[in-house]
Amino acid sequence: MSTESQDKSGRYKVRMQNRKKIVDEVISKALEDRGTVILYTGEGKGKTTAAMGTVTRALGYDYPTVVAQFIKGTWECGEKNLLMGSSHPLRWYQMGTDFTWETQDFDADKAAAEALWEKALLALRDDQVYLVVLDELTYALNYHWLDKTEVIESIQQRPKEQTVIITGRGAKQYLKDIADTVSEMRAEKHAFNNGVSGRKGIEW
Repeated sequence: MSTESQDKSGRYKVRMQNRKKIVDEVISKALEDRGTVILYTGEGKGKTTAAMGTVTRALGYDYPTVVAQFIKGTWECGEKNLLMGSSHPLRWYQMGTDFTWETQDFDADKAAAEALWEKALLALRDDQVYLVVLDELTYALNYHWLDKTEVIESIQQRPKEQTVIITGRGAKQYLKDIADTVSEMRAEKHAFNNGVSGRKGIEW
């Protein structure tokens, strides 16, 4: 090995040793073991996709999981097709109405959201449920279909071991405040905005 290669290897080793020290220190401080609230928001693509990836991960350990989908009630869903056909402990609920800009009926949308929320609420009170996904919950709150105070209190009072994932654009600060982890998807570029239609198996 040349002197230059040895120097490069030595510098790399030092960087990795320093990195390991930082990582080990962070891990050593993470002593609290409990479920968390995770919020995926922002204008970019990938919020529901990220949540469904976690659903798959939880089901890989056979952890009981509940998915409640607001907004996307009539769309076919590839993840649902796959996961509901398995023997894993998964319950999947949907509003059963179309996008709100299609229905244009506040009372019907509100009633459908409230009916779905009642099912989600049962999951949030069940200490056997490991993961609850409230997909597109931000719309149900921002459109005033659900009572904000009840939703927040129900999430905060869930069983200690339970994790909740919330997705949707336009998450208000009160959701960010109760979340342990917040990821914001930034829309830099999207094929749809350039006239490319969404593809089955990719977008849904």
